[in-house]
Amino acid sequence: QVQFVESGGGLVQVGESLRLSCTASGFTFSRRDMAWYRQAPGKDRDLVAHISALGTYTNYADSVKGRFIISRDNAKNTVYLQMNSLKPEDTGDYYCNTYTRPINWGQGTQVTVSS
Repeated sequence: QVQFVESGGGLVQVGESLRLSCTASGFTFSRRDMAWYRQAPGKDRDLVAHISALGTYTNYADSVKGRFIISRDNAKNTVYLQMNSLKPEDTGDYYCNTYTRPINWGQGTQVTVSS
């Protein structure tokens, strides 16, 4: 059973940082590109960041480039999202999943950026 468990969200002020973690199970983590997704209140779930299976390639949504860093530890089946210089528009529920054919969404972790 494919599962994702996200953590690390919280309530922060503008300009602060958070580090999200996601532990995956039920598939060969080291062979799959992974991604973080964000669902803002009342909006669709959007791709935020993508990392290749070995971590050698990353890509980001324009809105987070230069502020967010995605990384992974294949020995721990874990993907991270370092979020710096947070803005109110970063508020939402954050999910990790595979980059292609995402399934079995986890519960997500909520991030609220207050001004």
